[in-house]
Amino acid sequence: MAERSFTQEVGKLRLGAGETFTGEGILAITKALLENGVGYVGGYQGAPISHLMDVLADAEDILADLGVRYEANASEAAATAMLAASVHYPIRGAVTYKGPVGVNVGSDALANLASSGVTGGALVIVGEDYGEGSSIMQERSHAFAMKSQVWLMDPRPNLPSITQAVGQGFALSEASNTPVMLMVRIRSCHVTGTFQTRDNQRPALTVKDALANPRSDFNRVVLPPMSFVQEQDKVKNRWPAAQRFIRENGLNERFGPAAAPVGIVLQGGMYNGVIRALQRLGLADLHGESEVPLYILNVTYPLVPEEFLDFCAGKDAVLVIEEGQPEFLEQAFAAMLYRAGHTIRLHGKDVLPMAGEYTGQVMLDGIEGFLRKAAPGYLPAQRRAPNAEAAPIPDLSRTVPIRPPGFCTGCPERPIFAALKMVQGELGKHQIAGDIGCHLFACLPPFEIGGSTMGYGLGPASNAAFDGGGEKRSVSILGDGGFWHNGLSSSIGNAVFNNSDSVTVIVDNFYSAATGGQDVMSSRADNRSKSTKHPISQALKGVGVGWVRQIDRTYDVPKMLATLREALTTDYKGPKVIVASSECMLNKQRRERPLRNQAIRDGRRVEAPRFGVDEDICTGDHACIRLSGCPSLSLKRLDDPLRDDPVASIDQSCVGCGNCGEVADAAVLCPSFYRADVVHNPGAWERRRAGWRAGIIGWLQQRRQRGRLDFSASVAGGGQA
Repeated sequence: MAERSFTQEVGKLRLGAGETFTGEGILAITKALLENGVGYVGGYQGAPISHLMDVLADAEDILADLGVRYEANASEAAATAMLAASVHYPIRGAVTYKGPVGVNVGSDALANLASSGVTGGALVIVGEDYGEGSSIMQERSHAFAMKSQVWLMDPRPNLPSITQAVGQGFALSEASNTPVMLMVRIRSCHVTGTFQTRDNQRPALTVKDALANPRSDFNRVVLPPMSFVQEQDKVKNRWPAAQRFIRENGLNERFGPAAAPVGIVLQGGMYNGVIRALQRLGLADLHGESEVPLYILNVTYPLVPEEFLDFCAGKDAVLVIEEGQPEFLEQAFAAMLYRAGHTIRLHGKDVLPMAGEYTGQVMLDGIEGFLRKAAPGYLPAQRRAPNAEAAPIPDLSRTVPIRPPGFCTGCPERPIFAALKMVQGELGKHQIAGDIGCHLFACLPPFEIGGSTMGYGLGPASNAAFDGGGEKRSVSILGDGGFWHNGLSSSIGNAVFNNSDSVTVIVDNFYSAATGGQDVMSSRADNRSKSTKHPISQALKGVGVGWVRQIDRTYDVPKMLATLREALTTDYKGPKVIVASSECMLNKQRRERPLRNQAIRDGRRVEAPRFGVDEDICTGDHACIRLSGCPSLSLKRLDDPLRDDPVASIDQSCVGCGNCGEVADAAVLCPSFYRADVVHNPGAWERRRAGWRAGIIGWLQQRRQRGRLDFSASVAGGGQA
């Protein structure tokens, strides 16, 4: 169950010629693929591109009507390998990557695909995950385009430009027999807008047609001596063909006056930020008309020297705006100017930061700094925008507390790490390696478990150096998504082969939860088009793991604690794997809450469990918070002058998992916690019984209150004396 369904929106994919599409960038890209006759699509989900896979999954009926094959791939490597269909056949194919980490995973297949070349258009849609909104390390995909000689597009972030780039990408790929990477940044993925649609096109050659007439050409195989020829073909034929296509079809754009003393060269994805900065400087209007010449690189690789040198003609200085490092474009342009004998001044990272996201303020400061150096006449005081001199931003770190990411309320992964923290309290600190996924939050307070992550599914592999046997066993964390992505072979198979004396905890929350809640092979859900319900424990035994423990309710902290203790102390030699299974609470709530709300609206009886804390019993130990960290838990100060320490308190966001009580007092249900079942639409007998209870409790409270000493009157009287 994906975190977002596009079931309603996918109807827009059927829009025809002359109609207007209104919606989000992800959906617009899918529509553009269909308009350009794509024959097969696939990929691997993950921010910021994850919703594109969700759209494709929800649109399977539409894809099938057009004869388009859809594949949910196990990884970006598998997705890239699927593009082999375009090597021998003139079929257009497109796959998605989760940002630069997806490029890393798919790089082996991408290198082979680029070497062999393609006949049909091959498009890799990369969700460039860079900046403060990123979910992963800060890298650029540009280096891989250069390494493998794959062309890289970075269109302006608006729907007409993005959808046009899809068609241009296919055409560029076919004109140069080279795969094309289409980079869409975080904001491009979710930008909303409109564009004029065209009719969807059935692929000229479907994958079924290709199967009926197989083709092969040993010259396309990446083996010597063919690979030597392919390398020469890249440089002598494909590269010039790509540059020619870019130039003749105007893929890059120029805006602003034809003649000026300065100019700005920018990645297409930077266009909105540049225009806004120029507007704030009074050098562009609301319609984007700029007084400074702009050369917009909708294709950032390969560059076209003739276009760049023509843009530089008659100018004294040019600013290159490229986000991230190294400064690939600036270096390339500097070489072009040097070889051409130009004396024009080239600016870039001297006025803009080398690393970090180019936010609005960063862009404004950089462009203003460039103009002050190269053309101060562009910046007379009266042309400055009224808000240019902004008030200094206060240091919010002094007043706003840090809010690190953490597990959701009721997350079934929290008790796993609570138990692991408690077992370390017994046996001492262990070497623990993390993995990519929600469970990586365990490295943060209050758990502080695991200090490294090397790649999706590589948690146990990253601990391999410690698995030769020692005083303490190493512990590795692996998620179910990572297990099926790469972990089964690279981590578990590796541990079995090397007979590693290690412990692996597989966090099985039924979904690829970190990428948006998509189903995986071990999901318990029924999926009409995918095969699910394949237990992880069976796969483990199938590759030779002899010590496997299955826990089907992670909230049972005592059982979790005992199983971890057994794994760390048993005499068994060889890999030991604990599969800790409970459904992702976020997905469970997405599924159950609408059903529960509908039942309440229909007048049916519904019970909703909630937990609370008895203030008179709570000792203020706060073990529930220290060993749980649930967002619904907080502190509350009492009015009792004899009790200074705050007690635990549970807010209304509680989902009734009970974990906070389980972890208190060393995994024995803390007596200060109580469970209350909120009953919606109770029956007549329940209402009558509740009324009796309320009356009795009220009478007892009044009797108790009457028996208490009241000093308020005497204090008041003493004050009057």
